[in-house]
Order: sequence, then structure tokens, then C-alpha cells
Amino acid sequence: MGQSGSQTIRVVMDWKSLPAFLAVARNGSLRAAAEQTGGTHATLRRQIEALEAQLGTQLFRRGADGLSLTAAGQRLLPQALDAEAALLKGFNAVKGLDREASGRIRLSVDPMTAHYMLAPVLADFAALYPEIEIELRLGYTLDSIARNETDVSIRHAAEIEDDAVGRKLFPLSIGVVASRDYIDRALPKAGRKGRGLSWIGYGDVPELTDMIAASAFPEARIRHTVPDPEMHPHLVRAGAGMTFLATWITSVFPELQRVPGAAPDQRRATWVLLHGELRRVRRVRLFVDYLCDALLERRVDFQGF
Repeated sequence: MGQSGSQTIRVVMDWKSLPAFLAVARNGSLRAAAEQTGGTHATLRRQIEALEAQLGTQLFRRGADGLSLTAAGQRLLPQALDAEAALLKGFNAVKGLDREASGRIRLSVDPMTAHYMLAPVLADFAALYPEIEIELRLGYTLDSIARNETDVSIRHAAEIEDDAVGRKLFPLSIGVVASRDYIDRALPKAGRKGRGLSWIGYGDVPELTDMIAASAFPEARIRHTVPDPEMHPHLVRAGAGMTFLATWITSVFPELQRVPGAAPDQRRATWVLLHGELRRVRRVRLFVDYLCDALLERRVDFQGF
């Protein structure tokens, strides 16, 4: 087995001994190798001795500085490293632990958050990881993670019922919002409980009716019905009335502000959700970590204070 020259050692290895051989080669002692691998001194010694018996040659030489590779051990080392790399690659492929930061991620989010808050976040992430592709899916009825309709989802909800792994980031503030001009013009003339003021409604939404009833302006008239949430900030900016919006909208449109006397509703929270089986996929982990950090940096806007 221990032939000279450029010949390599060709043998069917005992794969159980491979980690022991590499650990000792890297650490230079049985004790240090045992600490690294979580094994015992005696177990590693037996594995090395079994491998040497199988190969019919000595792989380590004991010296004053510990264990060093013999000529046979040095010839075995590159093959053992290649075998380890191939084995890890196979494990990673099976488990989804792909080391390449590449591939597609499907992200589901409501249009308001996407249009006004996510564009710079996604652009910065794309610059950092040019091989990762984002497929952005916008909708107020969000894709189901449990049915594999999306990989990652941003949701603003009090509770999450989907079968998904989630990170609850912070409360989302929903407030009564109007233009500064409308507040200055209409609020001083308003009667008791908001009489004389105008709501921009979302249509037949029982939750909205309850929110209006619990607000400081329950007697204000629902003058306009606009089911499209994205139209609300534009109507509000034009002075058509007041509406319920996420209060971060005031950071996007400075001409808007929360209506004085109306306390924000913070029953909802902002969540980042993903399919449990994707936690081990590197590109998804990178994206979710980056997304959460970016949203947390903007928590003051989302919370409205």
C-alpha cells in the first residue's frame, strides 16, 4: 500500500473512519480531534487503528508536537478531503442545504406594502445576491404557503392560521388618516362624534363598520365606497375625506397625517412566513434574514410612532 512516487492509494475505505482521520489530521492530536467531533479519545484512536490496519500502513507519527501525517497519510489526505466534500455535497443536495445562493424565491405580499415599502429592500437584496431571482406575487388574498402557492409571505394579521413557520416582527399600526388640508379645513367645523366629516369606505366589510363605530368619529358619513385599497391614499391626498390606512403611509406621503383624537389600532402584527421545509434552503434563509432585518429597520414607520 505504501508505494512511493505519484501513485495514489486505491482502497475501499471504511467511511466511519474518514471523519476521525480528517479530524486528527486537522488538529494534530487525538484529544483536540475528540473535542472537535464530540467523540472520545479512545474511540478516535480505535478508528484510526482500524483504518491503518485496513490500509496496511501507518498514517500518523507521534512526535513532541503531537501527531503528524506520515508519507502514506499525506497521500491519503487529498483523497479523503475530496471524499468529504463529495459526501457533504450529496447530503446538502438531499437536505436542501444548497450552498449556492442562487435560484428562484416566490414572495407573496399585499400591493400597498410592496409598492411603497419593499421596492428598495428587494433592489438592495438583488444587488447583494445577483443569482437569486424574486418572483413577486401581489394580492390582498395572499397565496397559501400550506398549498405550496408561495415560498415566503409578508402578512399583517392578528393571528396566523396557515401551516407555516413564522417570524412575528412588530405591531402594525392602523390609523385614521387624512390630508393636512382636510384636517385644517374640516375638523374644526365637525360636530359631535365626527358629524360633518366624510369617510372613504372599503365597501361591504364588517370589520370596517366595527372600526368606524369604535373610532372617535362614528357619526361621520361614509360618503365614498372604494374597494381598492391602493386608491384610498390618492383620494385622501386629494382631500376627499378620511380613511383607515396603515400609518406608515404618512412617511411615504408627508402631506398626510393621522387625524387628531383618533387612536391607532395595533391588534395586527407584521409577520414573515415561510414553508417549514424551506428553512434549510440557503437562498431562502438568506432572503428571509435580510427581509426581516430590513423590515425591522423600518419598524418605526410600520408602528406609526
